[in-house]
Amino acid sequence: MLNRVTVKAPSSTANLGPGFDVFGLAVDAFFDKVTLSKIDKGIEIISEQDIPTKVDDNTAGLVVKNMKNKFKIKDGIEIKIQKGIPPGFGMGSSAGSAAAAAVAFNKLFNLKLDDNTLVEFAGSGEKASAGSIHYDNVAASVLGGFVIVKTEPLDIIKISPPADLRMCVAVPKLVVPKKKTKVSRSVIPKKIELKKSILNLSNASTIVAGFLKKDSDLIGNSIQDVIVEPARQHMIPGFQKVKNNALKAGALGATISGAGPSVIAFSKKSEDLKKICLEMKKGFASAKIDCQTIICKPSKGAIDQ
Repeated sequence: MLNRVTVKAPSSTANLGPGFDVFGLAVDAFFDKVTLSKIDKGIEIISEQDIPTKVDDNTAGLVVKNMKNKFKIKDGIEIKIQKGIPPGFGMGSSAGSAAAAAVAFNKLFNLKLDDNTLVEFAGSGEKASAGSIHYDNVAASVLGGFVIVKTEPLDIIKISPPADLRMCVAVPKLVVPKKKTKVSRSVIPKKIELKKSILNLSNASTIVAGFLKKDSDLIGNSIQDVIVEPARQHMIPGFQKVKNNALKAGALGATISGAGPSVIAFSKKSEDLKKICLEMKKGFASAKIDCQTIICKPSKGAIDQ
């Protein structure tokens, strides 16, 4: 019987432009690591980093609390969290810890849960960060690859990405507001023109076809969002310049990563990815913002160490 399990979960990018709250992609830019250990009683959260240690305010803590209650686990649990995914930058930070916690709990107590159930529990942790449950980031972080979230009832469809798909991520050095996801959701329009809805649906459908056909060009060329991106771009200084620079440098498509403020450009392995990163950096510099750039590829999901 296991007494300790460590799981590493990848960062993720949600939406991919037109797939708001439905699409997610695991990327190997950053990782969170969570270790669950059995103790006598209660739930304790420890970390060397500045993160919430109250159970209900911590995504991993909330996941463990919900799973402990659901399966009537008597053991106490210590949660040790090592954050590698920068919080609040649209790379699935809260989802990474939640995904790692769900997968670790499943293994520690040999529950043998199916993928949808694991994602559901991981998603329950998002309440601590976003205030409501969203499954796009956690599904990608738990399962890896490209995911489509079908809701009511929850069903996650996973598709393996093309081998040559690459992403360039620009993470700006900005001070992000608390409850940033909630703030960024508040600017999304409540009413949408039919024409825009059709265009986003068209692009979203083509992205799915691109993943199924393993066609990176089709995916990248379809990363176009006429609803959420225009409503949020004012929150990211220099966004339009960053996006245009990426496209001119050879990226197939570029958009806001999740709720931002990171910007992600989609390309192929054969392109000059360093040039794309450099031009994205110049785009943020035009708004007097420094940024970190990362070249990454699709990642596998949460794995035990």
